[in-house]
Amino acid sequence: MNTVVPLISSGVAGPLGVLHLPRLWLKVSLEARGKLAPGYPGAGKGYDQMVIDGIGLNRDAVIACIKNERPTYAQFEAWVKNQPGVKLDKASVEKLNAAIRGYIHDDGTRKAILSANGIPDDGSAPRDAVNLNNLDDWKEFHEAVLK
Repeated sequence: MNTVVPLISSGVAGPLGVLHLPRLWLKVSLEARGKLAPGYPGAGKGYDQMVIDGIGLNRDAVIACIKNERPTYAQFEAWVKNQPGVKLDKASVEKLNAAIRGYIHDDGTRKAILSANGIPDDGSAPRDAVNLNNLDDWKEFHEAVLK
């Protein structure tokens, strides 16, 4: 069975404006069907948990919804909007988005991603996790599909 490297960036938001929510939906959807590329968690402890906690969702309910209902992304956002206690007000969403945009990987992770991509670790290299994760995904996709 072919697996899929999730290429929706953490820097992408859907109509609700929540960064990383589309990627979370994609990863859990792929994992539920046995199609998520090795090394990728469906709902991990990093950005995935930041989003779940940041907008007040229940982790088990998110996973169950995606696994059992197989929603489109628009259907998933509609489900999110209807969850009790969900925080989608402008201030909550912007606070979460700022945390996602501002997250910086540790030096070891940054150096490993840059090195794997042949990018010198100098002042011009990306430092934020969103862009470093993009580089990592694109390299993994290249290795799995394009090489």
